[in-house]
Amino acid sequence: MARTPLDELRKRAQGALSLDIAFIGVVNGLFSALHELGRARVDDLAAKTGMDAGYLQRWCDAAYAFGWLERDGEVFVLSDDGAAMRPEAEDSGMALAIGAVLSAHMAERAAGLMRSGERPGEKVLAERETILPWFGAMLEHNFRRSFEEKVLPAVPVFAEMNERQGLVVDLGCGNGWYLRALLGRCHSLRGLGLDGFDENIRQAERLAQKEALADRLHFAQGDIHRFELPEPADLIAMNRALHHVWEERGRLFERLHGELRPGGALVIWEPAWPEDTGILREPPYRTMAFQNLSEHIQGNHFLHPEEIAEALTNAGFAATVHPVGTDAVVVGRRS
Repeated sequence: MARTPLDELRKRAQGALSLDIAFIGVVNGLFSALHELGRARVDDLAAKTGMDAGYLQRWCDAAYAFGWLERDGEVFVLSDDGAAMRPEAEDSGMALAIGAVLSAHMAERAAGLMRSGERPGEKVLAERETILPWFGAMLEHNFRRSFEEKVLPAVPVFAEMNERQGLVVDLGCGNGWYLRALLGRCHSLRGLGLDGFDENIRQAERLAQKEALADRLHFAQGDIHRFELPEPADLIAMNRALHHVWEERGRLFERLHGELRPGGALVIWEPAWPEDTGILREPPYRTMAFQNLSEHIQGNHFLHPEEIAEALTNAGFAATVHPVGTDAVVVGRRS
């Protein structure tokens, strides 16, 4: 029998369900616990994780149904796909599971808000308590490799600041992944990450210690709206954050200009919203289109690189645009 369009839609829906099941395993440490146990019955997994056995039995059945687990009678073991969902696994797929559930949450919020036009702001990201602690890890899995392999080679200002043994400040640093990646490649840089969430600061400090960067990398409470620097910065980074404060760009850029040393740089990494939205059907841009809907809920929208460069120029910076795939890095240099 020939497959119908509805058959294809059902297949896609099962893919979403599969990631829902994976999400439960990621945030509750079930994939990692099974990896440590090797083989386990439900009661063993309950004892290891402190989870309710009734829920675990049904999760294990569902995880087996979707191929995350294998089973031998009542004993469960990770499949290869399940092992790849461990957050600590190399090339972990955990970000896909976190992103899938976050996307479903944002879709539900957009559906309800579309009638009124209300835009409740960034607080919607914290409405699901199981997601927020994983937000930084999700961003790291999604963007760290791209930063190391594409952004760093394309933007010469990083190597220049390394020669100056400069101070790099990341505004809204999350779990510190950007600074850890940068200082891991640029061994003369010092870093300061500022974030408004206590959980992000705790994660960032722990991971910096784990990567042997704690002597050059520090974290503190603060955000784009409220921060104090211990000394003028050589480079201030804003990573996928400018669109959150775009309406304040004039005052913000003026202040950041004053926080930089002469010759310092403001480095802005943003999704590059295309001038021709006909390109949004191409696979690399589809996610961006959904994310722009999510940003609207938060009171934001994605930006064209040229308008970022123009705003920097108006604030007294010398601006340069570096295209990187579907993103752009815009560097504003202080004279």
